[in-house]
Amino acid sequence: MDYTTLGRTGLRVSIAGLGCGGSSRLGQKTGRTQAESVAVVRRALDLGVNFFDTAEAYGTEPILAEAFREVPRDRFVVSTKTQVRRGGALRTPHEVTASLDASLRRLGLDHVDVFLLHAVAPRDYETARDSLRPVLERAREAGKIGHVGLTETAPNDPRHDTLARALADDGWEVAMFAFHMMNQNARHRVFPAARAKGVGTLVMFAVRAIFSDPAYLARTTAALAAAGRVPAELAATDRPLDFLVHAGGAASVIDAAYRYARHEPGADVVLFGTGNAAHVETNVASLLRPPLPEADRARLAEWFGALEGVGLDLPRHLQR
Repeated sequence: MDYTTLGRTGLRVSIAGLGCGGSSRLGQKTGRTQAESVAVVRRALDLGVNFFDTAEAYGTEPILAEAFREVPRDRFVVSTKTQVRRGGALRTPHEVTASLDASLRRLGLDHVDVFLLHAVAPRDYETARDSLRPVLERAREAGKIGHVGLTETAPNDPRHDTLARALADDGWEVAMFAFHMMNQNARHRVFPAARAKGVGTLVMFAVRAIFSDPAYLARTTAALAAAGRVPAELAATDRPLDFLVHAGGAASVIDAAYRYARHEPGADVVLFGTGNAAHVETNVASLLRPPLPEADRARLAEWFGALEGVGLDLPRHLQR
């Protein structure tokens, strides 16, 4: 495993992070048993993954608690989150404090390494900063939290407006945001400011449905071509990204997607989600491979560099 330092937090973290949400939620949304989900976490640990991201909303904190039973505390770094809204209403500082305490109980821990305000929409940023972050800072002083951060709501904030504002402020230590081969604008809107501020970066949406479902990728690319947003030639094939798969290049489109995100300057941890222990192995293997060939990266920039909001789907169980 390769490791890096998560921004200015000082945390030494694996460049591959196991995301415990998304469409799978460690397999809990796809029919896996709790024991099978625990096995996914433990396989990640065996491979050297030490960063695990969960949330109050995911329902996977108890799975991590079981997987970490008898594992030395210094072998894993846990990030969890609480939403800033519930049922459409903004949460109060008291509710956020109660959520943190409940997460600690479910995780069986006395502290979490990173605590994030979850899916902060631009309209809620000032509340997150001025009302909710202060209670998290007090929790940090009390030893319940190591570091404080926030995540964007990528499907509803494709231009990273929340993070553009957050990174202009002091006080945030970690940020989670979307970045992938067909949604590259974090290269300009997020990474430079995060690096300048020493904010640790957690990359989500590196794969999701856009690269794991060939039919969906083909439909999306054909629609973009019809709208004149990508070259017209991409509408003539049902495998528009297969130019990435070749000797000396990627083994698959998914392999390419993980490597693309992993080697972006400023990317600390690339999150991947699965309910299948075998997929843990293949995903980690991709994240440990070298960068894509420069010619392939140049073509991705030429074809897709101007796109925004592509492939930023909500998890399947949340789609209407």
